[in-house]
Amino acid sequence: MMSKLVLVFPILLSLAWGQYERPGSTDAQFLKIDVTARSAGMGSAFISVPMGAEAAYYNPAALARIEKASVVFNHTRWFAGISHNFASAAYTFGRMGTFAASMTALYTDEMKVTTPLQPDGTGETFYSGNYRFGISYARILTDHVTFGGSVNYINMSLYQGFSASAYSGDIAVLYVTYFRNFRFGMKISNFGSDIKFVNEPYPLPTNFTFGLSMNAIERNNQKLLMSFSAVKPNDGQPLGQSGLEWSYRNTLFIRTGYRLNHGVASYSFGGGLAMHIGSYNLSANYAYSDFGLLGPAPRFGVDLNF
Repeated sequence: MMSKLVLVFPILLSLAWGQYERPGSTDAQFLKIDVTARSAGMGSAFISVPMGAEAAYYNPAALARIEKASVVFNHTRWFAGISHNFASAAYTFGRMGTFAASMTALYTDEMKVTTPLQPDGTGETFYSGNYRFGISYARILTDHVTFGGSVNYINMSLYQGFSASAYSGDIAVLYVTYFRNFRFGMKISNFGSDIKFVNEPYPLPTNFTFGLSMNAIERNNQKLLMSFSAVKPNDGQPLGQSGLEWSYRNTLFIRTGYRLNHGVASYSFGGGLAMHIGSYNLSANYAYSDFGLLGPAPRFGVDLNF
């Protein structure tokens, strides 16, 4: 099995890396938006980091390391009053592996229908939204390696009669060691059918991502997690992401990150608090991401693991 993975990933990598830089040539750009506050606070350098149901988006292979169940919800206040939400739930069925369901939604507030003859509105209103629904599966291959994937349905609705849909898949692996929790992850995401509005088809924003993380400091009740990842999209130049997370007694978290070679996004920071109630672990996280002239994108999330 491992030999097959070793052969498959270089092939997928060559396909993803071999694309030309073609800004604006792909659709469903909402799939590129970071979905959780913890990841955003670490500059999106998160492919090897996820521990809960958020892995359905970042690295499905990490789902296999959920002991029992995990539920996450995150909200992002995007630009121009647009809302972005992500929710996911995962459950481990012993040796059968881990299954997860996830949803991503980017949608506007209620808007008025206007025409040249009725610029103040016709009395009708509408919403515009992009949605992704996914089913993920992961299982443990060895003590150190897990494998996972997702199948997604994507729907984009601009107005009545103007909608498009597509199907996509993700495939990922995660390698974990017991030395300072060193982890290495790889993922091919959003490969699938084209999005077609009217008569014009556009491919999905397929990405190849790999990254690593480890505890640079493990001292008494404190840890400093360092993370780095690289992304090659099929419509642009390679991107770099780096992040830090300092934790105290696994209760208080402070994060910061920076995105490299990105045209708009730059630094980010955030924090979180975790509570342990019996067998339940509840955490709340916040992140602030700077997008230059576009302004900030604050995020808030809640995670429940048990």
